[in-house]
Amino acid sequence: MAEGRDPSIGGPTDAGAERSGGSRGAEPDYRFTLANERTFLAWIRTALALVAGAVAVLHLVPLKWDSGVRLAVGFALTGLAIVITVYAPLRWLRVQKAMRRDQALPMSALPVITAVGVALVCAVVLLGNYWS
Repeated sequence: MAEGRDPSIGGPTDAGAERSGGSRGAEPDYRFTLANERTFLAWIRTALALVAGAVAVLHLVPLKWDSGVRLAVGFALTGLAIVITVYAPLRWLRVQKAMRRDQALPMSALPVITAVGVALVCAVVLLGNYWS
């Protein structure tokens, strides 16, 4: 058992290594594992919301835009959703491994990518409404 670690909140187990991240090391406190999972699910919900926004722009909202602009916004939202969907499980795994190894949590570019992507789409929507 790791020195200074409370055995009641999880010690090193081989079964736990395969269950929560696939990396050998001390089993992290279950609350941190669950928080990591909630963060992963929040990214997946964000991706689903972006896909819903793409569907709305492409099919539901009566915008008087050129079809090319509408298609570009829809593809931008869908592309951002794909990036988030691919990156979220990789981020979950990296954080889980870092927690198991008792290392600092890795930085993630996902919040910056999402914020910049959404800001650009918002700018295009505003400009599209202004000039249409």
